[in-house]
Amino acid sequence: MVAGELVTHQSIPVLDVKCRRVADISAVVTEAVSQPTVVGAASQLDLPPLDGTSNVSADIQFVPSIRSGSFSDIGPRRYMEDEHICIDDLSGHLGSLICCPTPSAFYGLFDGHGGPDAAAYIKRHAMRFLFEYVDFPQASQADGVFLDSVERSVRKAFLLADLALADDCTISSSSGTTALAALVFGRLLLVANAGDCRAVLCRKGEAVEMSQDHRPIYDAERQRVESSGGYIDDGYLNGVLSVSRALGDWDVKLPRGSPSPLIAEPEFRQTLLTEDDEFLIIGCDGIWDVMSSQHAVSIVRRGLRRHDNPERCARELVMEALRLNTFDNLTVIVICFSKEMNEEQQQQQQQQQRPARLRYCSLSDEALCNLKSWMEN
Repeated sequence: MVAGELVTHQSIPVLDVKCRRVADISAVVTEAVSQPTVVGAASQLDLPPLDGTSNVSADIQFVPSIRSGSFSDIGPRRYMEDEHICIDDLSGHLGSLICCPTPSAFYGLFDGHGGPDAAAYIKRHAMRFLFEYVDFPQASQADGVFLDSVERSVRKAFLLADLALADDCTISSSSGTTALAALVFGRLLLVANAGDCRAVLCRKGEAVEMSQDHRPIYDAERQRVESSGGYIDDGYLNGVLSVSRALGDWDVKLPRGSPSPLIAEPEFRQTLLTEDDEFLIIGCDGIWDVMSSQHAVSIVRRGLRRHDNPERCARELVMEALRLNTFDNLTVIVICFSKEMNEEQQQQQQQQQRPARLRYCSLSDEALCNLKSWMEN
């Protein structure tokens, strides 16, 4: 078993893209960002209209206290192709690079296929793509203008990363990765997804899906694939891939510039966090292949009430997937939005969960005789 890796470095690694400079790639992406190929608008979950001047955190006093834990396991596969990033304090991690609403956090999950190279590459360079090469917006308050700017920059980052994989001569054109990014700014939770990783929010014990699995068998993706000249064979895009959106996989996307049934365009979902929102689960498809979103939420919620440790919850979720005979690599990130309970609070929580004890009373010999006589008569 491989324990989940927490990103703790303070410096952002230097991007080394072979064959083309990022500045050149950025010019190629500009038109794609201005005319996204997503079918349908971004989904909003209980997010009130935002204007350029309103502060989305002004009306409610709730401020999330963010902490997370992760766990990975190779599962029954021969090779581990998952990568992930956990940063609970994004503004502290980036330092003076950007100014953003606080608290702020970033989580990424990259589920590779066709080898580990694409997922490892995206993890290694994700911070530069997301927060430097796309001119990430600067703001101290999370309003509507900031949200729109963040979506544009994240979309551009996904497309830049996709092109960079094509131009790195050390990465096979058959290597690709799904990508899911979750960002927290103040009370705002934004999820960008391309592929079949999934983010699930626990709201008062109920599972709220914060992403849509991109698989060729789903109607919206099937229509887009077929309109782009692709086909579905036994649930696989062009008979090869089980996902309809991914970064890399340039043997499917070539020739460059032509419409492709496989795209790197992310879909977005967002919501405003309240006291009802307990935690967020991010998991690769190896989790969701064998359990529902609600099942996963119930496991994590029960674990947090028992020991209040998100890393242990992530491990318990992975162990449950293995028990259910998943056939893939496994990675889970659990992000809590409340403060860690102290020892006294944990004891109170455990006491509330214990079933009521039955009380027993003893009877005298005379009473037992009277009871026996009464029953016989």
